[in-house]
Amino acid sequence: MIVGVPKEIKTREYRVGMVPAGVRALTSAGHTVLVETNAGIGSGIPDSEYQRVGAQIIATADEVWKRAEMVVKVKEPIAPEYERMQPGQIIYTYFHLAGVDPELTKTLIKKKATAVAYETLQLDDGSLPLLKPMSEVAGKMAIQVGAACLEKAHGGKGILLGGVPGVRRGRVTVIGGGVVGLCAAKVAVGMGAEVTILDVNLERLTYLDDVFLGRTSVLASDTESIAKSVRESDLVVGGVLIPGGKAPKLVSEALIAEMSPGSVVVDVAVDQGGCIETCKPTTHDNPTFVVHGVVHYCVANMPGAVPQTSTYALTNTTRPYARKIADMGLVEAIKSDKALARAINTYNGHITYEAVAKDMGYEYVPLTDALAGRK
Repeated sequence: MIVGVPKEIKTREYRVGMVPAGVRALTSAGHTVLVETNAGIGSGIPDSEYQRVGAQIIATADEVWKRAEMVVKVKEPIAPEYERMQPGQIIYTYFHLAGVDPELTKTLIKKKATAVAYETLQLDDGSLPLLKPMSEVAGKMAIQVGAACLEKAHGGKGILLGGVPGVRRGRVTVIGGGVVGLCAAKVAVGMGAEVTILDVNLERLTYLDDVFLGRTSVLASDTESIAKSVRESDLVVGGVLIPGGKAPKLVSEALIAEMSPGSVVVDVAVDQGGCIETCKPTTHDNPTFVVHGVVHYCVANMPGAVPQTSTYALTNTTRPYARKIADMGLVEAIKSDKALARAINTYNGHITYEAVAKDMGYEYVPLTDALAGRK
């Protein structure tokens, strides 16, 4: 198979879809890997490192897209890349189709491209192995950026999360006790903040209470507990996920208006539409905006700011599935691996992931039907 690795073009996106170890795994198995020149430079990987393991360095993104049977990326294709997609091409990356430009979905359908979405590759136990590493990075970053936003110079109220003796600590609410929430709480507790975690899963709350040995408050998530915790918080982190679908709006604009001026919200779910009503996607160039006196940080590709960590964390998990698709071919690979089959969001002009179809108003076609040509 010919595999293409283009340079990411989203604002301040420094990650890359494949590192030299991934290239070596493919080239040693007889596959061809095309890497756009300087694709890895933001992650500290020069072209020479790719060449050393057998990659061909390609001068333009157009040529990479044109020649590749499978394109391996990090972020969803954006407008300049829509016309680069080839009919029937496999695109293996994060998509978050329910939360991004609807034109991307239209283009995938029109080109009959196969969208293999990192975020919906799901094991039988419900875990999301390709989403987990970036959720870990984003969860930890949420507290770092939130703490900086709380500084007066950045528009915040001027609170130090850890406080000092004789002065209260900063109050942090984390909505969602999954991977994002756990990692955010770890950093917040480590900084000395007063932390509350909310989740609807009581077993998860028991686990979190055990992990933190009582150093956090863990609350069953409902309208009242969210409202009380958010009102009293200096920093709120939204980390709620519905695989493939839009995030539920758990914090209303009216509730944001009740927070004290200079408070901060960080919506890690913004690439899935966000779980805070007032949030909208921002970039690393202009990461924040203010609504009702509350600073909002809503960067949709947070881990892109720390590419030398996040690129390797991501590709450690994505590499085996890329190799499986290349070795077996797409159809045989997804027939042999149920987790990989769940990652297929579009195939042959159809939406094959139910949550995406529902949220975007398309007909849902089960993957088995699409593969059999019954639709």
